Amino acid sequence: MADHEDELATTRTDGFKVGEKKTVEEYQKLEDTEITYIQATALYLLLSTFETVADQLVLDQNDESLNRWKASLGLGSGTPISNPNDPRTCIIKSLALEVAGREDITIDLSEPGAVDSLKDKPFTIKEGCRFRIKATFQVQHDVLSGLKYVQVVKRKGIRVSKDQEMLGSYAPNTTDKPVYEKKFNEEEAPCGMLSRGRYNAVSRFVDDDDVDHLKFEWTFEIAKDW
Repeated sequence: MADHEDELATTRTDGFKVGEKKTVEEYQKLEDTEITYIQATALYLLLSTFETVADQLVLDQNDESLNRWKASLGLGSGTPISNPNDPRTCIIKSLALEVAGREDITIDLSEPGAVDSLKDKPFTIKEGCRFRIKATFQVQHDVLSGLKYVQVVKRKGIRVSKDQEMLGSYAPNTTDKPVYEKKFNEEEAPCGMLSRGRYNAVSRFVDDDDVDHLKFEWTFEIAKDW
């Protein structure tokens, strides 16, 4: 996997500096007087990729607006479900191949050996069809800032594509929202006799602090039919 480090390098979120984000506790302890226009603008740049960003950038200076802002970040809603015995911030629970009109092909990554088996059990994708990858994950302990998915695809050792997709920033899951689900951008499989065959991919889930949450190799087959 070390051979893929340079290929899987990411670009950073605009306006974000490593180590700049606040912890969940710091966000929850913010006082009304701390939310000035300038600070709200800075926070917006930092948190602009949150799944549920506050509707208003400039907040009213009262408790109600502050609480609404915190709630928009997923803070203070429901009971935390973080596992104190699991230090991971982001747990990728499953990956699925979604094609309209067909049942999802889902890989449960909580199963022992599931990640290692991905490169030996290729997905089959019909040439020319439109498909998307779907990820289910859980965030715990701390705010997850700027989660990205990076993918490099090769065929016969030659790189044919590199894609990076911003998945967003997320507060820790609670009983009100136990998991997050993210559908990636739709793609179209190549078609034609020369495009058929096996492809090898390396993928990485990484955040703006350059922390890897999952890195794995997998394969897929482009075939004439399912």
